[in-house]
Amino acid sequence: MSIAFIDLQAQRARIAERIDAAVLRVIAGGAYVMGPEVRAFEQQMAEFGQAGHAVSCANGTDALALPLMAWGVGPGDAVFCPSFTFAATAEIIPWFDATPVFVDIDPVTYNMNPDHLEAAIKAVKAEGRLTPKVVIAVDLFGQPADYPRIAEIANRHGLKLIADTAQGFGCTLNDKHPVSWADVATTSFFPAKPLGCYGDGGAVLTNDDDLAQLLDSLRVHGKAVARDLEGRSFEHDPKYLNMRVGMNSRLDTIQAAILIEKLAIFADEIERRNRVAERYNRLLEPHVASVPGVIEGGVSVWAQYTIEHENRDGLAAHLKTQGVPTAVYYPIPMHRQPAYAHYPTGPGGLPVTEAKAERVISLPMHAWLDEETQDRIVEAVAGFGR
Repeated sequence: MSIAFIDLQAQRARIAERIDAAVLRVIAGGAYVMGPEVRAFEQQMAEFGQAGHAVSCANGTDALALPLMAWGVGPGDAVFCPSFTFAATAEIIPWFDATPVFVDIDPVTYNMNPDHLEAAIKAVKAEGRLTPKVVIAVDLFGQPADYPRIAEIANRHGLKLIADTAQGFGCTLNDKHPVSWADVATTSFFPAKPLGCYGDGGAVLTNDDDLAQLLDSLRVHGKAVARDLEGRSFEHDPKYLNMRVGMNSRLDTIQAAILIEKLAIFADEIERRNRVAERYNRLLEPHVASVPGVIEGGVSVWAQYTIEHENRDGLAAHLKTQGVPTAVYYPIPMHRQPAYAHYPTGPGGLPVTEAKAERVISLPMHAWLDEETQDRIVEAVAGFGR
């Protein structure tokens, strides 16, 4: 019997009645766009993520783009990000005619290397062609980046900091969520994410009151918000007063209703994911080149469980014959992709990124992975050997 890589139906079985009821309430209520469930979810999301505000949007890519739009990022600006990440992290930078500068990763956590970030910023400043503007750190595979160090570097150089928690919403470092250090934290509710809906969705978290209002405006075509209407008389609906160029990026009310129910059990699922990961580490360590390491003081939400193996492709082929699915995140780093190969990298290139791209492989991971199935996966891996 084949094993699910991410078993979305196991979670649904637990809360199916609540999900179905929530969806039917929205359908009966008729407020399908920006209905009351959206605001309720945003409030709960902000509380969970230790943020003053959560501004939902249509997807995780828009969540990354909205802050760049709010900050006026544009031509001549440098935005520093890892290359070992999903395309969306770098994709939104050229949208604004800005330039991504790719930074290498830590060999244990796979997250942005603060030392290489500092070197990249200094190199860009020394060259003088671009102006350093923003850092986008990624919580890859579910664990937090080294935010204390990255934030210190960003602040010292006068750069904004985005925590891209598309894979890592819910992760913490010393009991703090990433927005404790970053100007914004962004996330995705794509179904396969630890906190996923039944379609597309995203959100931006921030503690900046003015920025939250600006993001609210930008996600709805640049509509007027409270800060725009101070001292202004406008008798019509403010959404028809366009104060700035924005976009159409709203979270559907049905998705918000689903996410409210999923958020209610999210803390328990994070604990379950960590138990699965700890058991994986213990059982797999003798059989693979490397099991995942987590930053000191960090709690991962384990969006992926990623090991390293000298013969990654051979292992994947073997596991397929055993009914065990695998995935490779990411076989071609961003700086080697045709669309991004002409953009700069930090000094010395990205040797760690390139080495890891040849070795990493992810195994089935979700909160409801039972021990019997996990044992079958481990036995299949052990059967191939190192």
